[in-house]
Amino acid sequence: MCGITGVFAFNEVGRINQMYLVSATDAIESRGPDFKDYYQDYFVGLGHRRLSIIDTSAKGNQPMSDSSGRYTIVFNGEIYNYKELKRELEQKGHSFKSDADTEVLLSLYIKEKENCLAKLNGFFAFAIYDKQEETMFLTRDRIGIKPLLYTIDDDRFIFGSEMKSLLAYGIKKDLDQTSLFTYLQLNYTPHPRSIIKDIKKCPPGHYIQVKRNEFNIIPYYDIPYRSGEVGSRLSYEEAKKSLVDKLDKSVQRRLVADVPIGAFLSGGIDSSCITALASRHVDQLNTFSIGFKDEPFFDETKYANEVAKHLGTQHEVFSLGNDDLLNHLDQIINYIDEPFADSSAIPVYILSRETRKTATVALSGDGADEIFSGYNKHYALSKSNSKSLQNTLITLLHPLWKMAPKSRAGKIGNLFRQLDRFARGSKLSSQDRYWLWASFNSELEASKYLASGMTDSLRGEFQELKTLFTGAIPKEPTLTDYLAADTRLVLPNDMLTKVDMMSMANGLEVRVPFLDHELVEFAFSLPDEYKMQRKLRKRILRDAFQDMLPASIYGRGKHGFEVPLLKWFRKELKSELDKSLFNQELIIDQGIFNWKQIKKLRNQLHSFNPADAHAKTWGLFVFQKWYSHYMD
Repeated sequence: MCGITGVFAFNEVGRINQMYLVSATDAIESRGPDFKDYYQDYFVGLGHRRLSIIDTSAKGNQPMSDSSGRYTIVFNGEIYNYKELKRELEQKGHSFKSDADTEVLLSLYIKEKENCLAKLNGFFAFAIYDKQEETMFLTRDRIGIKPLLYTIDDDRFIFGSEMKSLLAYGIKKDLDQTSLFTYLQLNYTPHPRSIIKDIKKCPPGHYIQVKRNEFNIIPYYDIPYRSGEVGSRLSYEEAKKSLVDKLDKSVQRRLVADVPIGAFLSGGIDSSCITALASRHVDQLNTFSIGFKDEPFFDETKYANEVAKHLGTQHEVFSLGNDDLLNHLDQIINYIDEPFADSSAIPVYILSRETRKTATVALSGDGADEIFSGYNKHYALSKSNSKSLQNTLITLLHPLWKMAPKSRAGKIGNLFRQLDRFARGSKLSSQDRYWLWASFNSELEASKYLASGMTDSLRGEFQELKTLFTGAIPKEPTLTDYLAADTRLVLPNDMLTKVDMMSMANGLEVRVPFLDHELVEFAFSLPDEYKMQRKLRKRILRDAFQDMLPASIYGRGKHGFEVPLLKWFRKELKSELDKSLFNQELIIDQGIFNWKQIKKLRNQLHSFNPADAHAKTWGLFVFQKWYSHYMD
């Protein structure tokens, strides 16, 4: 796991950007605190920050060139099957100077060029410069676990692991209005756009080829799944056994490291499954979890402790109060490159920071929700396809749900909130329904926040972006159609972005066994009823591991890392909100947001019917903090 950056100049004007290579590499120091180095040719500069995981000796340092000096690589990630690939290459006459997966990857690329991607099992973003041909090849892993950003114009092509690295080259910081409009709905900005107009994100499963005056971005992978087609003919019992076997192999691949390794253990099904398998292969496995002493409803340490005791792991709990979360707020928001308002990033940051004191690598249960159906949204989407009497009644009574008091903080208020969202979504097409239920604001609501309103240009660009993620959802979708959309939209742009940012801010490598591409393909080959039965989500995952896990973690609701935003905004953060987001003069002078809509949100936040006002406020609050730090 590392940080990469580089510049490929097309002319003498572009060459000036090489002067920023050192500062651009230093900007991503936390991703690789162990070593840094640079490669420079006349028109090319490459920078690398290393977090030493495999072959921690100097032989594994980067940038790394082949023996001829023709090819040079900078690489972020891990290739889990590098030993098998190395043996294949040795049988064909290749020799190696190190035990690093980087050298294997470079040798495989030299031999097979872009065809090497089909052979890789791992997560990665890397760039390879061919000095003889004066070309650059860059790529991102299949699912989007590792980030890769870039910018290109007539003078140069620049890339990096994080936006802060690209900004170090002096790129013009113009807001992308389409990204802002999308962020106001989702609370994050999906690829291929970013909040900065000239900076793009390489989509998962794509590679980039750069020559002077020539740029191509080419897809090389998508989940081999077709709507309505079930690829597996396994019985349910056979599928359960196959799931355990495939996940066990995935975990074993991710235990390869020359540094201490542990696992996140929340007490939920996903992390417990990973821990159960890892503890088979690691004596005295270290496990880590977060506790919320001020929020007992969201505290899952009881279950994490039971799983740890059951499996015999060395378990450590980091018990946090609300002050601990608040005290890290500025540090976290100042680290992120663009507005990102998934509030669970705060506890993930602290969990990563504390885990790093014991381990350099941690296994995580991320990805299971998206491929096996773990969210309330999935149940609602599946249920919305039926023409039941219950659905009809919920839709007919929508005027009642609209007027009822709604809030996430109480059981009844949350029920009214869910009924209102279900009724609104059920009236829409399958594609628009999915987008609405993935959002915090509707398109109409988001447009009201923009000072400039909704222009034809903005509407067209947004619709094009939205179609990238919803266009494959058929008119009469299956549950797996919706899971495929989540795997393209939510997983790489929200969940994996969050984990990458917060772990890399602390120099911790997080590995995600559920997202081994072979396991993902297996999950998408299974019938819907294997994943969800009535209200039971992740059915096959729960059933397959029932004999390995304590019974106490079954039959309870999904919590996740909740943060008490509503409390904060009404108390601890109220004065800061009043000075920034709820400051009329500042908002009008800034010229980005519509003050009337901001004022309306403020009133709702402090009302008896806050609904999702705290989540919407959080998105705008994070944007203002980011804007002040990066743009002002």
